[in-house]
Amino acid sequence: MHMYSIEFTRNALKSLKKIDLVYQRLIIEKIEALQINPHESGNVKALKGVSGYYRLRVADYRVIYELNNNMLVILIIDINHRKDVYR
Repeated sequence: MHMYSIEFTRNALKSLKKIDLVYQRLIIEKIEALQINPHESGNVKALKGVSGYYRLRVADYRVIYELNNNMLVILIIDINHRKDVYR
């Protein structure tokens, strides 16, 4: 089985650094799990209206990412609280 590589946009890294350390660790752990299976369990859903984009639910936070199956890359686009992430 192939593992995906993970890349972060500058905006995603900036957002992650603003989050409480306890949640940062949990979010990073869940993102790393995506390397093995980017469609991981019930916490991942495809975003409607945008092909190739998904959201990962981690507690009250959402991780928005783009999946490139051809290059085996997961690009983390945004990480934010659920009330702010879709704006």
